[in-house]
Amino acid sequence: MTLTFNQTSYSNLLAEISPKVIETELEYDRALAIAEKLTFDRNKTPEERAIYQLLVMLIEAYETKHYPMPTSTPQEVLLHILEASGIDRSDLVGKLGSSEEVSGIIEGKRAISQAQARVLGDMFKVSPNLFV
Repeated sequence: MTLTFNQTSYSNLLAEISPKVIETELEYDRALAIAEKLTFDRNKTPEERAIYQLLVMLIEAYETKHYPMPTSTPQEVLLHILEASGIDRSDLVGKLGSSEEVSGIIEGKRAISQAQARVLGDMFKVSPNLFV
């Protein structure tokens, strides 16, 4: 059974929810509450899915502006992955170079080369771009 998009139903949802650019914390909290409710609704109509996607875009725009994520250095990413995986930095010796080279990378004194980034990407099954 294919559900068709009902413009009247969508218009009614738009009028009820009144989505708009989020400018305040109160509007942000309201949009989050509505989006959360829709997130867990397993039987969303096509119109509800469209409203949900719109709310998510508005929420993401607000969060990007008001809660920017700090960027991590390649060394911070490497340290996090090492800690999370339980792998010791000594396990990188030989794969990335000498112990001095690995120490320089870990301490942020030496950049990770493209070749080393590929090795780390393969080793941790992640994009090498995380390390450059």
